[in-house]
Amino acid sequence: MKTQVKALVVGGGAVGTSIAYHLAKAGWDDVMLLERDELTSGSTWHAAGLLPLFNMSFATTHIHKYSVDFYKALEAETGLNAGFAVVGNLRMAQTDERMDEYMLYASTAETCDVPYEFMTPEQIKAKWPLIRTEDLKGAIYHETDGYINPADVTQAMAKGARQRGVMIERKWQADAFHWNGTHWEVTATKMVEQGGNLVPSDEQIVITAEHVVTASGNHAQRTAKMLGIKMPAIPVEHQFIVMDQDPALVDYRAQGNPEHPVIRDADAQSYVREERGGWILGVYEKNAPAVFEHGVPDSFRADLFPLDLERIEEQYMAMIHRIPSCEESGLKDDFNGPICYTPDGNPLVGPAPGMRNMWLAEGFSFGITAAGGTGYYLAQMMVDGEAEIDMASLDPKRYGDWMTTEFAARKNEECYDHVYIVHHPDEERPACRPLRTAPVFDRQKALGAQFGFVNGWERPNYYGPLDAPDNFDHDGRSFRRGAWWNHAVEEAKAIREGVGLIDATAFTKHVVKGPGATAFLDWFTCNKLPSVGRINLTYALTSHGTTRTEYTIVRIAQDEYYLVSAGAWTAYDSDYLRKAIEDKAPEFGYIECHDVTTQWGVFAIAGPKSRDVLNALVKDGDPSTVLSNKRFPWLTMRNIELGMCPVRAIRVAYTGELGWELHHPIEMQNYLWDQILAAGEPHGLKLVGARAQNWLRQEKSYRAFGNELGRDATPMEADLPRFIDLNKEFYGKDALVKTGVRSKCVTVLIDGPSDADPWGREALYHGDIRVGRLTSGGYSVAFNKQIGMGYVPADIAVPGTKLQIKMQDQLWDCEITEDSPYDPKNAVIRVDG
Repeated sequence: MKTQVKALVVGGGAVGTSIAYHLAKAGWDDVMLLERDELTSGSTWHAAGLLPLFNMSFATTHIHKYSVDFYKALEAETGLNAGFAVVGNLRMAQTDERMDEYMLYASTAETCDVPYEFMTPEQIKAKWPLIRTEDLKGAIYHETDGYINPADVTQAMAKGARQRGVMIERKWQADAFHWNGTHWEVTATKMVEQGGNLVPSDEQIVITAEHVVTASGNHAQRTAKMLGIKMPAIPVEHQFIVMDQDPALVDYRAQGNPEHPVIRDADAQSYVREERGGWILGVYEKNAPAVFEHGVPDSFRADLFPLDLERIEEQYMAMIHRIPSCEESGLKDDFNGPICYTPDGNPLVGPAPGMRNMWLAEGFSFGITAAGGTGYYLAQMMVDGEAEIDMASLDPKRYGDWMTTEFAARKNEECYDHVYIVHHPDEERPACRPLRTAPVFDRQKALGAQFGFVNGWERPNYYGPLDAPDNFDHDGRSFRRGAWWNHAVEEAKAIREGVGLIDATAFTKHVVKGPGATAFLDWFTCNKLPSVGRINLTYALTSHGTTRTEYTIVRIAQDEYYLVSAGAWTAYDSDYLRKAIEDKAPEFGYIECHDVTTQWGVFAIAGPKSRDVLNALVKDGDPSTVLSNKRFPWLTMRNIELGMCPVRAIRVAYTGELGWELHHPIEMQNYLWDQILAAGEPHGLKLVGARAQNWLRQEKSYRAFGNELGRDATPMEADLPRFIDLNKEFYGKDALVKTGVRSKCVTVLIDGPSDADPWGREALYHGDIRVGRLTSGGYSVAFNKQIGMGYVPADIAVPGTKLQIKMQDQLWDCEITEDSPYDPKNAVIRVDG
């Protein structure tokens, strides 16, 4: 057994085996996989093996599609049949709202080249007469989908990996990880059978590896403890039952009919597929408990939990309703096993926080579906530095150190029972909330704030009516215009016409200072650094020249900088920044980096009357001049006093209006809030939430990280050359220049349906050709029509180009407009007072 390798993969389920295979395929010829038991002995062995392409995430849809295509090719390469039954996947809808969900999903599928078709109840009944359809609205059908044997596909990948030189070692458990400064030293213990249990022996070895990948499945909490990190991957019980033969199904197949597709009755929280003349019923019910919150017992191997039929009785009766012929079929077998989840349902794939060359592939609730694609894209990240798609939405650092075991367990239970709920794009899930709240939270709530969840923070999405009737649904979600829409319109108008106040406390904030700070940030970001007292918008790039992080940099002193970035990405940004500083400090000199996110609150005040409101509070000079263009020009920072509160005021507004960001000591937040509201009352100040702000920033073509900005596009492709200084050297510059402009970010104004707006995932057409997709969408109060931002080929990214957008399974006219269609010359931002 080798003790020195290029890459060590820990975990021999479908995910770990795929990663080992793809690392070897990508060219690494010294890869080892360790499995503490036998391959597939974790949750892989009891997985139902379904391969659902349906997913609202752009990245996850790409991963699932790759898996489906890859599994079909495995037998030709390895000679092993992966057990892939390409029977299709029929996802049914009992309500119009569910059909709306499918139409929105279809936009994501289309932009990822996933084939689909819509079916009417009549078409379903004609093709599969055993299915009851009179209460259905329709379905979406994936012909290329189906199910696979999890053990067979894992063994096929394992054979393919061995053929490419991967060493697979079974009955070896990773017991310790140590970074020696250049490599990982992994202590592995030989596991032996003892009375039916698997126990550690006295035999140990240390394996030295340049890279380590953990794909430990249900053992993720044990892995996290060994690494000294937090990881919200905790299993939840999942039940499915195998039924005896259904005579009607046997007769149907005997007549030469093909196998039924996987039948998903989403509104009944269940899936059904054929199994040897009978049916398998799997459910995603409420009250399924999280298990192994603090680790898997040593005695638990390929084991199961007792079946809890009472918990799934409702779904069982719904199956009998949907396929009446199965009513007399008895129960043949049952499975209740642990399947790992994360709070948002997406796996944790990417670099581990705070560590070098430690990669995580954990928390796979749909592990068989995701295994192939995860191996492919993670291998790209490890070998090439980045994947061809933006993997940020799966990054393990999307959850910071505020996350606890209790939070993860309860949110994972919620995620499980939400698998088949209608997933509105304006969805807000209630479990474990409120958790992270700014001091002003209670005041906002009392004023009608309806909150969203961002990186654990409660952030107002909009403010509902205080005099709402008892039956007013503040949580009224929709694929069209929800109950919140009219309130967001009024909030957006208030900023365009008067003055509005936005809570932006969740912004990520870092201080970078020291003798090496200036040289470091000049290398780390692509724009010129601002002079003292000024600000710049800039980008930290990846090794491929794409956008890793967007920063507003405020220069506080000659060698001290205040960096502001997206609130959803605090740990993600902090980890990248700290690692870069660690790498470059020997070259540039001493540098300090402090995450001060929770020390500073932020209010954004914006609108034509915003200066009037602040003038009433200024206490450190003549109010008529302190905020003037001469004393306080656009894109500058000043320390001012508003009443008794010292404020780091920044003359910038994400809404594109005259405005300031008011960064203040968090402990003074309630005082400052009260002062602003009192000063704003004579001017009609209105409280504004994130949804209106999102619309307003699109009217200014302001790109958002995670939408227009990400690791699959360069700032040049985002059409931001004004924020790139090619006269200096910066990280990623050569790759940025070499990449050129493959596609370009544009803003479109849309003549769409009267009751809906785009959500930022819709396909764009030029004639009969699909040319791109939206990355943001919403409504424009300035133009009284829908608006969106997205990417199209550079040769058509010209104002005036006529396009069409796919919404609600129809094409609607839209037109590329000039960048910043609202106030393109920034006149209102610069207005003097």
